[in-house]
Amino acid sequence: MSNEISVVYNVGENEVKLTPKIVSEYLTGGANITMPEFKMFSELCKARGLNPFLKEAYIIKYGNAPAQIVVGKDAILKRAIVHPDFDGREQGVIVVNSNGETIERKGTFFLQSETLVGGWAKVYRKNWKFPVYITVAFSEVAQTKRDGSLNQQWATKGATMIEKVALVRALREAFVEDVSGMYDADEMGVELPSVTIEQEPQNKQEPENKQ
Repeated sequence: MSNEISVVYNVGENEVKLTPKIVSEYLTGGANITMPEFKMFSELCKARGLNPFLKEAYIIKYGNAPAQIVVGKDAILKRAIVHPDFDGREQGVIVVNSNGETIERKGTFFLQSETLVGGWAKVYRKNWKFPVYITVAFSEVAQTKRDGSLNQQWATKGATMIEKVALVRALREAFVEDVSGMYDADEMGVELPSVTIEQEPQNKQEPENKQ
């Protein structure tokens, strides 16, 4: 990949510079990304004002499989909260109790005798009469291992995970003008990379291509 290609933009008072080399070295743990993958990732970050060095966006690449681009939940929530029409949110879990009744609960608490089956969220806008209301089935988004069992996150923190997915979807529908195209890792069924993301040194120069 050419080191001359770069995308530079500002997020607040910080300048963010992305090149294929920087993304590969600092954000993917050395995984090689294709030029289309770099362009898709860098342009999403630029268009939505995301700083990947602050873990607001991730590009996940394993071997030769296509890269997956996801956004941190906090980045999505932050953009909604600062919108002038944001008017609050509610979220929780959906459970089936011992009597077979389906109940929506605020928050993530449920009894051991109950079965967690989904999550729900409402997002309010000042200029809309009704809130955006989203429900998500647990079986639709829960991540599993190769043997079909739930992975560690979903097995131990299933209520927190499903509530988060429901909230992110509701936020995206309520504020499509600000967060469209931004998907959380749990929605996409991928695990965030374990690599340590570091800020590119400001005084580091990209090597010039010699012909």
